[in-house]
Amino acid sequence: MKPILQNLVEMTGHRDHLRLEVSVLSTLQTLSGIVEVRALELFTVDGVAHVRPRSWVEDGQLVSTDSEAAADPRRETLEKYPALRDCVASQGDSALASPRRGRHVLWLPVWMHDKVTTCLEITQSRAFSAHKLEVLKGVFQVYQNYQSLLDYSERDALTGLFNRKTFDEQFSRHALNGLSSGRPGTVTESLPPEEGSQPGEPVQQWLAVVDIDHFKQVNDRFGHLYGDEVLILIANILRSSFRSHDRIFRFGGEEFVVLLRSTTLSTAHKVFNRFRLAVQEYNFPQVGQVTVSLGFVSTMQGSPVEILGQADQALYYAKEHGRNQVCFYDDLVASGQLAAKVANDDVELF
Repeated sequence: MKPILQNLVEMTGHRDHLRLEVSVLSTLQTLSGIVEVRALELFTVDGVAHVRPRSWVEDGQLVSTDSEAAADPRRETLEKYPALRDCVASQGDSALASPRRGRHVLWLPVWMHDKVTTCLEITQSRAFSAHKLEVLKGVFQVYQNYQSLLDYSERDALTGLFNRKTFDEQFSRHALNGLSSGRPGTVTESLPPEEGSQPGEPVQQWLAVVDIDHFKQVNDRFGHLYGDEVLILIANILRSSFRSHDRIFRFGGEEFVVLLRSTTLSTAHKVFNRFRLAVQEYNFPQVGQVTVSLGFVSTMQGSPVEILGQADQALYYAKEHGRNQVCFYDDLVASGQLAAKVANDDVELF
């Protein structure tokens, strides 16, 4: 039991979901008789449920991927995993199957907010004994409980989006390396060209700062209860406007931040304007029409504080020149409408 306890101590020392996932797989792999351990990601493409490996063993090392699930060539339909499919459909806590002789598989879905997006898969050469199942489920329960605690600490209480603390942690780690994890044992895959992109147009990562126009007037006129409802509805529109592997944060007040992954500039313009129009066309109860302003910038150059500052500059230009529009920082600088600021470490000179 001592090695398991030591691994559990190490596992719960992580403050990152993917690191925690890799750690629990490492813990499970130390148990005798285990042939293979994987963390599977469950997701939907065009209404069809799929599954793909997100963390697994390769050449004796645990590796993970943070690439877009829908573009992963390893993805399979959930129909190919009938025991897991039935377990998820019945909201079960585990599933067992023996797909072929000498291959026995246990699936442990991770339930969060009544949904499953992750499942641990444990394979061994002989059938699972009652004692082995008890140990595996005990380790898994510690992992699932800690995942829930991490998720709670990362979220904004009102909207359920990631909070400012989470942004600071994630962006400082990911901004300069294309939002990959920046860790050994992680693979990042390129994505296919996007519809509507120009031939040869580079794929980049983008940071956008979003601000609700005249939000103070909403609170003053209708009260904070309706103001909170506007924030919740804007958060819902944000979720539906971006992909599952993009990241959305509430900075506090009426300000949000979006990290848009692996797309071209022309597509970024389209996606951000589509979101802006979705807000404009939404009929908010009691309040009526609400609009947003948005400034965005590439994350490929500059430090995190510079990148965030540039997006903020583009946002405030949008708000000072009519609101309800999307502004790209580089375009504003190129046209002379904004002056690039000079940064010196943590001190910014204007």
